[in-house]
Amino acid sequence: MLGGMIKACEKRPVSIEVLEKSAEEIVQELETEFRREIPSNVIGAKVMDKLHQLDEVAYVRYASVYRHFQDIGEFLEEIQSLERRPKRSVSQPELFK
Repeated sequence: MLGGMIKACEKRPVSIEVLEKSAEEIVQELETEFRREIPSNVIGAKVMDKLHQLDEVAYVRYASVYRHFQDIGEFLEEIQSLERRPKRSVSQPELFK
């Protein structure tokens, strides 16, 4: 998981320390929500949410691999959806899930 986050943030202004902390937060959330098996789509969604908070370019990079965009249209749709989606601060906890 951390490796994918690092790759997505390559040459972006996100420190390895921030990524390590973010990965730890994701793991803690998953351990709280699930007792045993964790569906891979849940992990991917949490990583994308965290990257969206940290760096939108890294988010799009990760999403393009994770979602297997088939053409430029899907890629453009994702970028356009970023403009419509509010960006939550990393330091602001989500109130409702």
